[in-house]
Amino acid sequence: MKKHLKRIFATFGITTCLLGLVPMAHAQNDLYVTSEIREAYKKQTRQRNGEVPAGYWQNRSDYKIKALLNPTTRILTGEEVISYANNSPDTLSFVVIRLYQDRYKKNNLRDAEIAIEDMHDGVEIKKISIEGQVYDSQKLRRKGTNLYVPLPRKLTPKTKIDIAIDWAYQVPKGSDGRTGIFGDNNYFVAYWYPQLAVYDDISGWDLLNYTGTTEFYNDFGNFDVELTVPKNFLLWATGVFQNPDEVLNDKFLQRYKQALTSDKVVNIVTKQDQKDGNITKQKDQLTYKFKADYVPDFAWATSNTYLWDAGSVVVEDNGRRVVVGSAYKAQSKDFYEVAEIGLRSVEFLSKEMPGVPFPYPNLTVFNGTGGMEFPMMVNDGSTSPRSDVVFVTSHEIAHTYFPFYMGINERKYAFMDEGFAQFLPMEVQMRLAPESDAKMDNIQNYAFSSGKEAEMPMMVPSHQQTGFTYGICSYYRPGTAYVLLRELLGDEVFKKALKEYMRRWNGKHPMPYDFFFTFNEVAKQDLGWFWRPWFFEIGVPDLAIQSADANGKVVIERKGALPVPINLVIELEDGKKEHFYESAAVWKDGKKEFVMDKKFAKKVKSVVVNSIYTPDHDLSNNVWEVK
Repeated sequence: MKKHLKRIFATFGITTCLLGLVPMAHAQNDLYVTSEIREAYKKQTRQRNGEVPAGYWQNRSDYKIKALLNPTTRILTGEEVISYANNSPDTLSFVVIRLYQDRYKKNNLRDAEIAIEDMHDGVEIKKISIEGQVYDSQKLRRKGTNLYVPLPRKLTPKTKIDIAIDWAYQVPKGSDGRTGIFGDNNYFVAYWYPQLAVYDDISGWDLLNYTGTTEFYNDFGNFDVELTVPKNFLLWATGVFQNPDEVLNDKFLQRYKQALTSDKVVNIVTKQDQKDGNITKQKDQLTYKFKADYVPDFAWATSNTYLWDAGSVVVEDNGRRVVVGSAYKAQSKDFYEVAEIGLRSVEFLSKEMPGVPFPYPNLTVFNGTGGMEFPMMVNDGSTSPRSDVVFVTSHEIAHTYFPFYMGINERKYAFMDEGFAQFLPMEVQMRLAPESDAKMDNIQNYAFSSGKEAEMPMMVPSHQQTGFTYGICSYYRPGTAYVLLRELLGDEVFKKALKEYMRRWNGKHPMPYDFFFTFNEVAKQDLGWFWRPWFFEIGVPDLAIQSADANGKVVIERKGALPVPINLVIELEDGKKEHFYESAAVWKDGKKEFVMDKKFAKKVKSVVVNSIYTPDHDLSNNVWEVK
């Protein structure tokens, strides 16, 4: 999620300090490890080399949902059955249901203000039943955005249970930015259905409330969803469209089918088409059916005025294609190119960085507001200049890998997904918008923000961070750290380690240590000297020229705690410039000084230690000149 950065950086937040989070020793397995993770090692659900052990487990939630949207009243009513599989070794006596829309409930805790007109009395639970037992929802414990439901029988290990819920709420008008109405009859519907909370090997039930900042941590499962809207409404959603022939008239059905195999973007619904009408079957109501296999969430969007583009791109040698589309307002001129930007982003991510074939069959970018990702769906506002359009589109698409493919717990460690969504598409962003430099922007934004009193180590749980702290810890600092890690390991080793981490943990729930230790094992080196300062400690990146002379001897001092590369530009007295580089690995032994003693053809006139791709907290000590 990118949009909220401008708001985040407008106000400095205050967060709790990371008491006791200090390095214990200088060996890989002695990085500071929380008691929950140490317990997981004892139970052998995690292990210290980053591999997935035989004892690892995770529960599963499969959903069958039917919902009806009334655009006149904004009321969304639904009924669902959740098939919940307890794969844990524990016996469960109750389940926790997330009611995300209770974020709008009057008097509930929120991270940011919402419009008064969006507040309500909470999600209406019309009926909840489990194996024939019907519950009085008024007597169930409901706290924050969580609903606690006692089970009619103990859910023992390796057993399943079905939970049926009928519910309703009024869709907000969009003051949240992630879900709501964006213009007349243009809906992006997310955080919308009662959802099983995660029960995992680290903390048991995830009882954190949804207050608006921290995002996903969901079980994987299959979704079978039927969504009913009035005639003339188009609808896009997570999953594969099951019944296009039942809702689209023939001309548009043929264009849709063409887009599934077309290398070029097809204009499925144009401005003139919307003017002419008769796009959908002329029934009073239309039911759109979608199925999605093994995904952590489901979102959808609908409109009776939007234009629709789509095309496809081959992502694997076997010819498998991914369909990328956009749905947008006719006046959003930037969106006329979004489907093409999306295709090129999916192609790059699949074939270059990370080089893992795009895991989903399709993706649609909806013209709503801000920038927010969901499996196979993106909610993006219109923006300018064009480089910003490229950035937000590719950033949100990159989230397909982190957190969705990888099952990241963003509620605790948002740097594990937002940082990678910053890092992965940097090169395609610069190719598609060469007038901008996404890598430099990320690194220099971090350099500017480093050392502020609100900056905290990335290992501070994300739900304890607010405002400025969350923005730096989740986006710019990790995005910078991944750039430097790639530099010091080299492209080949970095990509090998990243792909191995993704191979091991996709479809599961990795913790930061699984990431750290997988990289250590694949790189065949202890990277604790890098992980510790960048992820666990307070500190800044700061190099200084301690001394230099005209003969070519330069002493660089590492004044900051964070290891960064050395980039020297040495100007000789004849005007010629020489360049010198050492990766951040030069500091791995803990030394504070580095000496370059090199002979040049002419005397040295000046030395600069700096690069637009290296963060430096204090630039006042980065230049030496002959007096």
